[in-house]
Order: sequence, then C-alpha cells, then structure tokens
Amino acid sequence: MHEGNDTEHTTVGAWAKRCYFAGRALMDATLRPYDLGSTQWYVLWHLATFGPTVQRDLGRALELERATLSGIVATLVRKDLVSQAANEKDQRQRLLTLTPSGQKLWQDLPDLSFIHETAFGDMDDADLATTIRVLQAATERLQERLRTGDPE
Repeated sequence: MHEGNDTEHTTVGAWAKRCYFAGRALMDATLRPYDLGSTQWYVLWHLATFGPTVQRDLGRALELERATLSGIVATLVRKDLVSQAANEKDQRQRLLTLTPSGQKLWQDLPDLSFIHETAFGDMDDADLATTIRVLQAATERLQERLRTGDPE
C-alpha cells in the first residue's frame, strides 16, 4: 500500500469512500450514547419509516448480507427494540416490527440530518446534482459489470 498524504489520493472513488467513512464515524459517535451502531439505526429507520417488514426484504432494501442482518436483528431483538415473528403469508419468513421500546427509542434519537447539512449544506445545488448523477452512473456500471460476471 502506498503511504502518502491526503492530496495524493485524488480519485473519485477514494474521496467518495473517505466521505462515507467520515459521515459514518460521525453517525456512530452520535449514536454511541444510545448504544446503537449506524447499521442498527438503519434497521430502526426502515421499520419506523415503512412499518413491519419481512427480514429478507429488509436485507435487500438495506443491501445487507443475510448473515450480517441476522446478527443485527438478533442484537435488536435482545435489546427489545425489534420483535421477530413468523410471517402470516409464509411461516419460513420472519416479520420484523418495532417494539414499544423501539418506538420510544426512535422518538428519543437525535435528528441525524445535521450530518448531511455539515457535509453539504453550503454546496451549490448544481454541483451536488452533478455529483449524485456521476456516482449513480458509476455505481450502476460497476453493478452491471458484476452481474455479467466479467470482473476484468
């Protein structure tokens, strides 16, 4: 790995990754007093926003591996923030729901929009739209390449 200062890492990918990790670190620091990690927060956010969700569908929505999501759900169930029950339509599937404790915690959590505001609040809307368009197109191209099975 090449050692050097920050200005030597000028690729779009490197800066997108650094920005993501900086935002995630701030999110984790903000959630630490609530004994939550950022991925746990995303699960709670999804359930608070969209209501009860089948675990498999939640994994797809949050783009989480099944094993990763299983561990997160187990932790949230143990904390009594999420309940897990057999789905009426398909008993093999687990339906996830916020518990009353989970709903209360969700209401008590700080609004994390300050992270976006800190990072992008004073930036030009046109610049942000261009950045989103470029990163979206790049992501779609990479995902398509992965789907076609052509890694090189």
